[in-house]
Amino acid sequence: MITEAPTNNRELKNMSLNADLVVVGGGLSGTCCAITAARQGIKVILIQDRPVLGGNASSEIRLWMLGATSHMGNNNRWAREGGVVNELVVENTWRNPEGNPVLVDTILLEKVIEEPNIQLLLNTAVDAVEKADDDPDRIIAVSGFCSQNATRYTCHAPLFCDASGDGIVGFLAGAAFRMGAEKVAEFGEGFAPGPEYGELLGHSIYFYSRDTGRPVQFHAPSYALKDIKKIPRYRQLRTGVAGCSLWWLEYGGTLDTIHDSESIKWELWRIAYGVWDYIKNSGEFPDAENLTLEWVGTIPGKRESRRFEGDVMLTQQDIVEQRRHPDAVAYGGWAVDVHPADGVYSEKPGCSQWHSRGVYQIPFRCLYSRNINNLFLAGRIISASHVAFASTRVMMTCAHAAQAAGMAAALCRENRELPRELTAPERMAELQLRLQRTGQHIPHVNLRDPVDLAAEATITASSEYVLSALPPSEESVSLDFHRALLIPAETGRFPRTTLFFSMEHGSDRPAVAGPSGPRRQAISGQSKEDALPEKATKLQETEVEIQLRGSEREGNFTPDTTLAVSTVRVRPGKHMPVTVDFDVKLDRAQYVFLCVMSRDGVEVSLTAERVSGVLSLVHRGNKKVANRAVQTPPEGIGFDTFEFWLPQRRPQGNLLAATFEPPIAAFGKSQLASGYTRPFMTTNTWVTAKDDPEPTLSLTWDSPQTIRRVVIDFDVDYDHPMESVQYGHPERAMPFCVRDFQLRDEQGTIIHQTTDNHQGQVCIDLAEPCTTRELRLELTATHGCPAAVCRVCVY
Repeated sequence: MITEAPTNNRELKNMSLNADLVVVGGGLSGTCCAITAARQGIKVILIQDRPVLGGNASSEIRLWMLGATSHMGNNNRWAREGGVVNELVVENTWRNPEGNPVLVDTILLEKVIEEPNIQLLLNTAVDAVEKADDDPDRIIAVSGFCSQNATRYTCHAPLFCDASGDGIVGFLAGAAFRMGAEKVAEFGEGFAPGPEYGELLGHSIYFYSRDTGRPVQFHAPSYALKDIKKIPRYRQLRTGVAGCSLWWLEYGGTLDTIHDSESIKWELWRIAYGVWDYIKNSGEFPDAENLTLEWVGTIPGKRESRRFEGDVMLTQQDIVEQRRHPDAVAYGGWAVDVHPADGVYSEKPGCSQWHSRGVYQIPFRCLYSRNINNLFLAGRIISASHVAFASTRVMMTCAHAAQAAGMAAALCRENRELPRELTAPERMAELQLRLQRTGQHIPHVNLRDPVDLAAEATITASSEYVLSALPPSEESVSLDFHRALLIPAETGRFPRTTLFFSMEHGSDRPAVAGPSGPRRQAISGQSKEDALPEKATKLQETEVEIQLRGSEREGNFTPDTTLAVSTVRVRPGKHMPVTVDFDVKLDRAQYVFLCVMSRDGVEVSLTAERVSGVLSLVHRGNKKVANRAVQTPPEGIGFDTFEFWLPQRRPQGNLLAATFEPPIAAFGKSQLASGYTRPFMTTNTWVTAKDDPEPTLSLTWDSPQTIRRVVIDFDVDYDHPMESVQYGHPERAMPFCVRDFQLRDEQGTIIHQTTDNHQGQVCIDLAEPCTTRELRLELTATHGCPAAVCRVCVY
């Protein structure tokens, strides 16, 4: 028992902590920043004002993680973000394919507390900043109060990262910031909103329903919105929606999204309970009888508040024109996604989205304050205009850039530097290389690692996959939409290609008239003996157009350049072969689109095989969002429409069946020298032959090498969005990923063995250094498909 005498001089418990980097904000951005820095060996304090990590991705808000690759629709292929954030979503897909948001919390917490260099302070709200007496542009400490243990923490460090969402550290420190939208004239941004649209994006609160199997009543609280018809889009409401499907229940963009957040939350509660009351009690939704309201968010998901100024500010032109930056450290690919400030009460669509033709770079100069010298910026507060922010604000993009801030902090600490000093070319190259080593993809940045022993090795492989035949299975898919096979083509003449079609007798498209004469000339894939008299087939053949397309800009996956067009004749039958021979020579290795244009009554055959670096696409947009495409002509700002070709996922997600003569050899061991760890311009992946019983990759050197560390990057399907919640996934592990493998030295001794792997990057620190002239990587099992290895580094 503790007893104390009364006193008027009591104070809260105070604790003083020290670290190399203090990260304020434990959303996905702050979490990834802290983990990245800690893994580089510096001490990190991570301060989060909530009881769990993840921010908008946490179980408190339950927004799915979004980024450059999305189910919502764009032409960004293999664009899922790399590094720590990729590790997190791969782990979540493995453990939590059903999308349970509570399990997302556990994964984030586990990854943080497993790092010995991170001290985590939960439920701690920062409310004070201390600056140096002799340098008003330098922070020396931040202070915050933990409501759960009644303790005030004062955290000292030479470097700070504000990942708090509202920018509390930057604001208290006097960092330059903006709030609201810039005028068109400031940056020449054609998408800058006018006053009738509004300058801020609002908040949203989500809810879940559940079918109880029996009738459930709902009595709305007194504060619920009574007249649901005040919501102009109320007719979009339906049963079966959950959480993020109602992202457009948004409010607050006309208010102060920081200081009015509590008022905004109450209005969103009114809206959410009013919507549910309407669904349950209006009589318009009889199928809602057995539904109960299982969960309603207690805090809103916030989209926009302060944006801070760095040495450069990302703008619409950087996104639309895909401008290159010498200090690129991350990338984005989400649409410029603006919402009307009136939110749910607006007569306008819930959002307007303009898509670039590919991903865009994010420069390091956006990731630190221009006037507070030791302050990094992470998350949605980075240096970007309101229009550019409308793309960079999504969580996976935020986290990817935050990883760069965390790595930069480690470099600054190692060399006693400030963030701006890393913009020097030689220092930036080191930052980019360090990020590249961790699997952080930076488009068009591919540096040679001078200490990677693999670069000096002779590499041999037991086999190499060649794309010669994707034989037809029993399945086929209707040509109700244009469909395509995305293929890594080599330099030179494009190979002669055979596709397979199915068509019942009496297609409802006009017939193709045969040539004159008693017997018709054989078409591609049809022998003369099989050719039937013209009279018998005249009404049964049809034409299908096949196009070969490429991308105008290297590294993009928008099929905006037509290389060749051919029209082929398809006859009735199942899986009938039709050959097309394009007279096209490619001047560089690149991805091309073999497009089969739509045709009523015709199906194209699918294959049961799956190959790393090859995709089937369908020409179809997502009706849930306003998909529009953008470009910026040299003479001004504008937008035009282009075609969206989305990946065809299951069901009917198999590749189109095809054969190629000569075969496409874009999967060999030479691909490992590219430095990229995913398909980009070409496969950048060694894929083993289907019939290789013991796939092996051998690295040999002329003289013995002392090996301490081996880093291997496997293919974990970077085209899969891996949404963290609500969207179920058919696979827990990606099929090309190597599950079991081992390393041997030149004597055949096993120096490392891994089983049950599902991650993309595996870092192996040998217990004892190994001196050898040969290192053999033996792949003993995958998760279902031929093994795919993107990179092997040896240190």
